[in-house]
Amino acid sequence: MHEPLSLNELQALLGRAFSTNAWGEWAVLLGCLLLAALVSLGLSRTAQQRRFSVLFGRRVVDGALFPLLAVAFAFAARRLLPLWGIAPAVFKLVLPLLVSLAAIRLVARVLAAAWPESAVIKAVERIGSWLIWIGAVLWIMGLLPLMLDGMDDIGWKVGNVHMTLRNLVEGGLTAVLVLVLALWLSSAIEAQLLRRESLDMSMRKIAANAVRALLLFIGLLFALSAAGIDLTALGVLGGALGVGLGFGLQKLAANYVSGFVILAERSLRIGDMVKVDGFEGRVTDIKTRYTVIRSLGGKEAIVPNEMLITQRVENSSLADPRVLLSTLVQVDYDCDVEAVMKALAEALAAVPRVLSDPGPSVQLSRFADSGLELTVYFWIMDPENGSGGVRSEANLAIWRTLKHLGVDIPYPQQVQRQPKSALTAQESPPAL
Repeated sequence: MHEPLSLNELQALLGRAFSTNAWGEWAVLLGCLLLAALVSLGLSRTAQQRRFSVLFGRRVVDGALFPLLAVAFAFAARRLLPLWGIAPAVFKLVLPLLVSLAAIRLVARVLAAAWPESAVIKAVERIGSWLIWIGAVLWIMGLLPLMLDGMDDIGWKVGNVHMTLRNLVEGGLTAVLVLVLALWLSSAIEAQLLRRESLDMSMRKIAANAVRALLLFIGLLFALSAAGIDLTALGVLGGALGVGLGFGLQKLAANYVSGFVILAERSLRIGDMVKVDGFEGRVTDIKTRYTVIRSLGGKEAIVPNEMLITQRVENSSLADPRVLLSTLVQVDYDCDVEAVMKALAEALAAVPRVLSDPGPSVQLSRFADSGLELTVYFWIMDPENGSGGVRSEANLAIWRTLKHLGVDIPYPQQVQRQPKSALTAQESPPAL
């Protein structure tokens, strides 16, 4: 940007910036802003952006690309002004503000894309914005260098390393910037991987999770190095972390490892209908630590990945999405049971969602007390849509067919008989 100004220099600069001789410089600044807006708008129309983008935001000018381009164009114009015989005054005031705006937009959009609808992130974004604006104003007024020099006087010694408050603050800001850039890059790569329909969803998910974890780890290393932390000490930390994983964090580590195993083996895929621990539903998402299963009634279960590896899991659509359903019905002993079985199979074949290959079948299950018990089998291809509706349609088709054929569904009958001794006692006359 430029060197910080003293108070007298700031007053003189403000006088020149708002004088009549600075109208040309204001016009150049306005042109830089308009050019940045036009370039951002043009790129937003050519780019295949989603509903929310870090660079373009929701309305192009509220993304991070517009202030970044504005900073670049303003910096180039400031370098060219002396060649045109113009002493820059406006740009010395505006450039720090544009840099602050670009930093705020970039951090805010990355955090919003990584953690949408988070109240904590919104609070952090608001506090960070105020800190950046205050820092820019202090830099323009020349007070920020004085504060940094004062922070240099506040120091302490940690082992063989001498640290100051200034080093800690600057290292923390650098660490935040590095982590935000790593998070932005990982989110962009993850979005590109998930859009590639040529790859299986499970493979796209495992690749996105692996890239995200790797970039965040590299960003964390750079952030720790920028903060002045010796990375050689991470060897001791890694040993302690290994001991912790072996004891207290073994369940957490097992869930993460199980998540990558599930995604690599493709034993479970997004969209499969599964039943785990008595809960049945559709797999909607597979995270590195847990899997989300949504039932047909709208309830969602968060199942640890270790449970999906160590326990029995019923998958209705792993190799073949077809599911066999059945229903029972009793008919009278006097009916033509073979003709009834053939008619029921034909009626079931006309029910929507019932497959014709393999087609419905009817079997004589047993000779019940009240009638002949028939078991009707039929297949469906879409278990994720539930079985209650198609089972109801099948039962209605069975009932209409039996009614059309004049076949009765027998009712269970019970006959109560009184003992002969009780009847004799009731019929004998009373004693005199």
